[in-house]
Amino acid sequence: MPRVTLPHDAKAGPTKTEVRAVTLEKLDLRPTDHFVDVGSCTGSVSIEAAQRVSRVTAVERKKKRLDVTRKNLAANDYGADVTLREAEAPEGLPEDADAMFVGGSRNFEAVLDHAVETDVDRIVMNVSRVEPTGAAIEAFRERDLLDEVVQMQVSHGYELAGATSFRSNNPVYIIVGRRDAGGLD
Repeated sequence: MPRVTLPHDAKAGPTKTEVRAVTLEKLDLRPTDHFVDVGSCTGSVSIEAAQRVSRVTAVERKKKRLDVTRKNLAANDYGADVTLREAEAPEGLPEDADAMFVGGSRNFEAVLDHAVETDVDRIVMNVSRVEPTGAAIEAFRERDLLDEVVQMQVSHGYELAGATSFRSNNPVYIIVGRRDAGGLD
């Protein structure tokens, strides 16, 4: 996979590289997929998806963040047909998505309802706060989508007094949903 270049900042921070790797693996993206990024922000997930699938729709409610998505997409190579939509989800979400990423907790229940109604195959939501995580897990469960929950914490090494120490990022909860989910084991 080509590296993702993010020369433009959205003040909300991109999904971290390691979290993107796990997220995209859990989405099980296929070359013919139509992928939807709900809350595209910097576009980091949209860019990586656009390097793997044929179509991407990036939906962002804030014009400035959508502009950042557009600029960061332009700084990268990808082969997908990409559509950008300024909208508050679930408005603006397409009816024919195969896989969907929800990058935050705003309106997530309505987004999940849309995913169920339009037969989205795979949906992953990343959450970084504990209380919304519990609510999101329950919402996935109520819609018979819940397949897996992964808690991920990444630490990066840095030099400290001539040795290596580690600085941790906040944990991220990756909630994985599938149309044919069997629930948690």
